[in-house]
Amino acid sequence: MKTKFCNGETDPSPLGLLLSCSSSGGGVVLPAAGQPPSPLAHADPEGKDPVAAGKGGGAGTPPSALLLPPPPEEEPPLDPRTRRKAYLWCKEFLPGAWRGLREEQLCINPIRGGLSNMLFQCSLPDTVETVADEPRKVLLRLYGAILQMRSCNKGESVQSQKENDLQGAEAMVLESVMFAILAERALGPKLYGIFPQGRLEEFIPSRKLSTEELSLPDISAEIAEKMARFHGMKMPFNKEPKWLFGTMEKYLNQVLRIKFTGESKTRKLNKLLSYNLPQEMKNLRAMLEATSSPVVFCHNDCQEGNVLLLEGRENSENQKLMLIDFEYSSYNYRGFDIGNHFCEWMYDYTYKKYPFFKASVLKYPSKKQQLHFISSYLSAFHDGFENLNNEEKSKLEEEVFIEVNRFALASHFFWGLWSIIQAKISSIEFGYLEYALSRFDAYFDQKRKLKV
Repeated sequence: MKTKFCNGETDPSPLGLLLSCSSSGGGVVLPAAGQPPSPLAHADPEGKDPVAAGKGGGAGTPPSALLLPPPPEEEPPLDPRTRRKAYLWCKEFLPGAWRGLREEQLCINPIRGGLSNMLFQCSLPDTVETVADEPRKVLLRLYGAILQMRSCNKGESVQSQKENDLQGAEAMVLESVMFAILAERALGPKLYGIFPQGRLEEFIPSRKLSTEELSLPDISAEIAEKMARFHGMKMPFNKEPKWLFGTMEKYLNQVLRIKFTGESKTRKLNKLLSYNLPQEMKNLRAMLEATSSPVVFCHNDCQEGNVLLLEGRENSENQKLMLIDFEYSSYNYRGFDIGNHFCEWMYDYTYKKYPFFKASVLKYPSKKQQLHFISSYLSAFHDGFENLNNEEKSKLEEEVFIEVNRFALASHFFWGLWSIIQAKISSIEFGYLEYALSRFDAYFDQKRKLKV
């Protein structure tokens, strides 16, 4: 799930589609295999982020400086169909007290923010005692249709749409297998039940990080360690790094066919197309293919919304974080995973006014901050790294530094293309074209800095 947020709200329409499909025996349409998560934002072109104003790079900031979560907002009434389905799934898959639970006793609350999935907390009422070690709370995840990768062209063939739907089914199977493996290895939440429309997961008392917190030294070091452990896993999936450019080529083909009727959107699209995107992507691919970067099992979406700060461990020196949301994980170039994470330092998706995001290139991590992350990463990933002398460590860190900053270009290009498509097909109120312009601005700024 690409958990970039759109003003904290999701479009409710896919839920009715989801439940009506399941009740009639049909399957839910899922995002195509390899489809990326969902970035929803644009940058403040002048980098004036009032939230971040006056905050330094985070060096020396203690864990106690972690930001408080935003206050809860009032939720709309829950769809009765959703409640009924949730009750039946909990009763079927959960043991102990859940088996004897009556529907009216189920406590269910929507969790805001997800765009590619719909999330609910389901819990036993205080008046019901547990029988054994069954959980009192679980997370219900329903796969959404909001990010399905439909064509931007209404003339797209039925065959092509069927292929997209089959890719979506394949993606669901692969993601479910991945989640189960990670749960067994204690690298992710426990899995309590799985069904065609979604799954029941362990509810982990926690909150998601804010963009600001990514730069805190202890947080950054632990994310690096978690990413290194993730990269070290052996998974039963295709080991070829097809995901990155395979997806970008698909996106680019759709972008080149897009047309808008409004003058403002047309003007923005024309500016984006003036960058000669096919040639630019060809040059980018040639440069990255000439850049040494190990192919590892990547998260592909390591941003603040996919990192949990565990309740009760906020002031611990380590082991206070957990990575979540593995839908887009695949074998990919290590440089992309780290470079994409660094790019996320620049984007705040909690901005309440149009275009519903803020960005500042000044918040891209400094070389000192990057080397702090890279050193922590290599300590966990590279056998024998700690036994190297300082000169050997510095040489290796510099090589990774070059690698990830080149692949950061791919992150900007990737999400820039994605956002142009979303501007055409999404019903969510968000400045997609502004976000695309922001990502390509950052792309060309990064190119100038790298002198490539």
